Amino acid sequence: MSIDVSTAQGVLTLSLNRPDKKNALNKLMYQQLVQQLQQAAQNDEIKVVLLQGSAECFSSGNDLADFLQSGELNDAHPTVMFLYEMAKFPKPVVAAVAGLAIGIGTTVLLHCDLVYSTADCRFQLPFTQLGLCPEAGSSLLLPLLIGQQRASSMLLLSEAIDGNEAYRLGLVNQLVDKENLLEFALSKAKKLSALPADAVQSSKKLMKSGSAVKQAIELELADFSRLLKGPDCQQVIAQFFKR
Repeated sequence: MSIDVSTAQGVLTLSLNRPDKKNALNKLMYQQLVQQLQQAAQNDEIKVVLLQGSAECFSSGNDLADFLQSGELNDAHPTVMFLYEMAKFPKPVVAAVAGLAIGIGTTVLLHCDLVYSTADCRFQLPFTQLGLCPEAGSSLLLPLLIGQQRASSMLLLSEAIDGNEAYRLGLVNQLVDKENLLEFALSKAKKLSALPADAVQSSKKLMKSGSAVKQAIELELADFSRLLKGPDCQQVIAQFFKR
């Protein structure tokens, strides 16, 4: 399996485990994540979800070859299903991020409630470099989180930031040494799990604007699908596979 699953003290840990591809997400991984999130939402014994890669790498983004063979970006597409599940997930999600956090590896963090990373982590949104546009509601959520101008440098210029800058901007809650990252994030997840679940979930619901996020994802998907078939993106893809 490409997603390792474990449960302890009310915390469901979902670990991206595809090290040979730097944890690039493929269709199977998205399907597994969707299934686990849907089950966790209905399971009263699960209080918190911890999303992580390894202490070396979170995710290099989508597996491009697999993504291009996954069909139309509609509501039945595993990637789209994952985005909507994350956007509406009712329980706290904690993320532990090290190494690469590219594309979806960064945008998924906008749907997490607590994010811990290493100082040398690389966050990058290379959508325009690929001839594409933002996804996962990032066109709405990132400017709200870090400001319009800073979001533009990431979403328009595709400029990368490290963990120190991500912490300064508020994308990350705390920086942690690589050796302690996963254990530290788990400890925070367990701390959340020990709190009254109804109070925690009600507090999360009050902080989220679900309808606006859903609308942003829908608008992004329409443009993303159009751009994916366009000449600029097709040229980048052709060059990528010639390497």
